[in-house]
Amino acid sequence: MNFIIMLIVGGIAGWLASMVMRTDGQQGIILNVVVGIIGGFLGGFLLPMIGLNFAGWIGYLITALIGAIVLLAIVNLFRRGRVR
Repeated sequence: MNFIIMLIVGGIAGWLASMVMRTDGQQGIILNVVVGIIGGFLGGFLLPMIGLNFAGWIGYLITALIGAIVLLAIVNLFRRGRVR
């Protein structure tokens, strides 16, 4: 059951991050889920380093969203030479 919740939260976070970073038209639903899940891991690694911890499924969504935005910013930086 946790895997299904991780996929749903990752998909929502990846979709929201792609809308924020204006890459929604370039990505499909599978890539949004992948970006959200990787962003969740990235956010779970980076946020405690700066002293932020979120709990609950909304906290996981916020963590995954922040991580996914950072991930998309890094990808855009290498792909286009700029963040947006």
